[in-house]
Amino acid sequence: MPFYTNLEISFTMGNVRFHAGNFSFSSFDQSMPSHSHGPGSYEIHYVPSGNGTLKLKDRDCHIVPNTLYITGPHVEHAQLPGKTNPMCEYCIYLRTESLPRYSKGSKDTVEVLSCFLDTVFWFGEDRQNIHQLFQDIFTELHTQGTGFMLETEALLRQLVIRLVRNYKDKKESGSLPDTRTSVFNPSLILEESFLYEYSTLTLDSLASRLGLSTRQTERLLQKQYGQTFLQKRTHAKMAAAASLLPDLSLTITDISELLGYSSVEHFSTAFRRHYGISAREYRKRLDSTRT
Repeated sequence: MPFYTNLEISFTMGNVRFHAGNFSFSSFDQSMPSHSHGPGSYEIHYVPSGNGTLKLKDRDCHIVPNTLYITGPHVEHAQLPGKTNPMCEYCIYLRTESLPRYSKGSKDTVEVLSCFLDTVFWFGEDRQNIHQLFQDIFTELHTQGTGFMLETEALLRQLVIRLVRNYKDKKESGSLPDTRTSVFNPSLILEESFLYEYSTLTLDSLASRLGLSTRQTERLLQKQYGQTFLQKRTHAKMAAAASLLPDLSLTITDISELLGYSSVEHFSTAFRRHYGISAREYRKRLDSTRT
């Protein structure tokens, strides 16, 4: 499963600089808990094979081969693989920052940038042969031949343009306040820490990773999410719990241990406080909706 992280490949379009931090291609064998991205951050997902479900706050979207979806700032979402044919997914994480206005660029460039930055969510069928573009990007990252960074930058520019052409062809977006001038460099570290390490993450370890004091880290979390460290970690654990409970092969005790709770009683109390019902009742309600 190719995974390239911390490459920080950057490219500029008009008055916006893009930073590509993570590239991954993986098969989903378990659910991805509900999460969202910070200001100026966009994840581009393309599914070449398999099935699954993208869960949003207000609806579920069925994923089939050739599905393209973009999750931008503050769009809370979870991903569930299909049971019989789990999806494979390409994913690229882009972070944006504005440059001085004198470098704003041509009318064509401004149109592309405005459409990309203002489209904080899009889901639909790809009509721009993005699959081949992803393959070319990952080939460059794997082989790392002469000039691979320059070639990857050029391919990423093409990706942004092809995304916008998909948007123009079939607009299915939702808008949030303009995020073009709001940039947060440690956002990827925060998001991945809570998404993948919620069971073991501590405030000290997160602060160390960010190169900040614990007090500065708490201020950062308040600015980014409006939550304390403990509140954000609990939210991440509860989102993971909700994605694990439909799996009947796991007992409540198993889930408690996977989430890093010291006892099933501690987990049960936290779950009831968060959702207003017990984990067992939550599972029963899920079972009733299947029948």
